[in-house]
Amino acid sequence: MTSDTSKTTSETAPARSGTAPAGADARRALTGPWRFIPGFGRPTARFVHRWAIALLVSNVGIVATGGAVRVTGSGLGCPTWPRCTDESFVPHGELGIHGAIEFGNRMLTWVLILIAIGAWIAVLRFAGSARRDKWLVTLIALGIPFQGVIGGITVLTDLNPWIVALHFLLSMALVSAATVLVYRIRPYVTPSEPPLLDAEAPATAMRRLGIYLAWLVYLVTWVTIYLGTVVTGSGPHAGDTEAPRNGLAPDNATQLHADAVFALVGLAIAALVYARVFARPQQRSALVFMVLLALQGVIGFVQYATDLPVALVILHMFGSAVLLIGATWQVLVAKDSEPRDSEPRDSEPKDSERLQAEVETA
Repeated sequence: MTSDTSKTTSETAPARSGTAPAGADARRALTGPWRFIPGFGRPTARFVHRWAIALLVSNVGIVATGGAVRVTGSGLGCPTWPRCTDESFVPHGELGIHGAIEFGNRMLTWVLILIAIGAWIAVLRFAGSARRDKWLVTLIALGIPFQGVIGGITVLTDLNPWIVALHFLLSMALVSAATVLVYRIRPYVTPSEPPLLDAEAPATAMRRLGIYLAWLVYLVTWVTIYLGTVVTGSGPHAGDTEAPRNGLAPDNATQLHADAVFALVGLAIAALVYARVFARPQQRSALVFMVLLALQGVIGFVQYATDLPVALVILHMFGSAVLLIGATWQVLVAKDSEPRDSEPRDSEPKDSERLQAEVETA
């Protein structure tokens, strides 16, 4: 009775501390082919967390390098896909610096794929990974080559601005998903709040307001980013001198984007004030997001006032990815701090409580 219960407990308890699997699983991990690769034989929580961070950083990096391709006019440096030219997979001298820039960005995609494979293996082999973590890292890993195909379509359509926008938005979706993975795989866990009594019900509803505000900030961040792609599609940085534009007036598109930014600033302030007044756990994430939003706004204003210099455009695209990370993190922290209503006194005991009672009896 006691040994069966102990076995069940070890299998069902969440593992975030990086401890190794026990018994036959541990021996199999140390004697299998993965023992020759440092860290993968028996991944710890910190090891897996570092891979998740590497996956996030590389996804942000590919956003910045993709922006560099666009603003340098190198989008058609390799005029076809999957080859660089009709005759070769690599650029030749006649393509010049634009061919080298575009080809270099394509090669970075392969680096990103290798990092995604490493993160995927680490998460799948980690004893503390939940099923959701495994599904999430799998979707991210599959999304990267799919994103490469979308990038190829942008070349084959001569940098159609709407396809280019889709390419950028998919990259941002991968950034947000990788942020969730980093948060879920972190080797430290935020303590949950104790159950609330019936007398605290009004406080419960008020606290949930923070979750709604965080979600609104996240959604409006996405709207702002999308409208930013519309502005880019109407502006001078087409990726190539012959690439089409979306036909919208740049001033009107910019004003619409600015209106979304103003709405986002208002929501971010509301979320920060709420977190400070009610001393909620998302105080820090709300403050960090507010700072990131202010910096991003300054960069956007300066680049508009100075006729979109290359360096500031790249920095603004990088800032968009970092801002989305902040918005995603704020939602995750707010959801973790969601109050849990106390169960009725006459409710049935949970499986974990019943298991603990059996252990004490034994």
